[in-house]
Amino acid sequence: MNNSESLPLNNPYLEWMGIELKHWSDGYAEMHLPVSEKLGNRTGRVHGGVICSLLDSVAGYCGLYAPEGAPAPRSLTLSLTTNFLDSSDGGTLIAKGYTVRKGRTVYFSRAEVWMDDTVLLATAVGTFKYLRPK
Repeated sequence: MNNSESLPLNNPYLEWMGIELKHWSDGYAEMHLPVSEKLGNRTGRVHGGVICSLLDSVAGYCGLYAPEGAPAPRSLTLSLTTNFLDSSDGGTLIAKGYTVRKGRTVYFSRAEVWMDDTVLLATAVGTFKYLRPK
């Protein structure tokens, strides 16, 4: 689903951080986070934990898309390998997640976090386990 408005996250932590789910379709998710002072570290740049949260979240969500009306799958992160590539000032962190491969119980994805869609700040690869429906 693509939408200029934010889509529901149903995740209190991400909502508290101010993350918005902007695009979501089978195998792809995109999240935006406006940069603010509260996200900074001692050097004045965005804290690495914020970037890791974005990478983990978007890598997870890209494997969880369900059409409207279908039950929403859930997952747990089994592993996330992160690489910090650059730092930059800017207005919006843009996280993009791509499903690489899906199995019955596990899926693999990759993710990127960009500053204003121009500077690649970090990448990650992740392994996620689907939770059984309740």
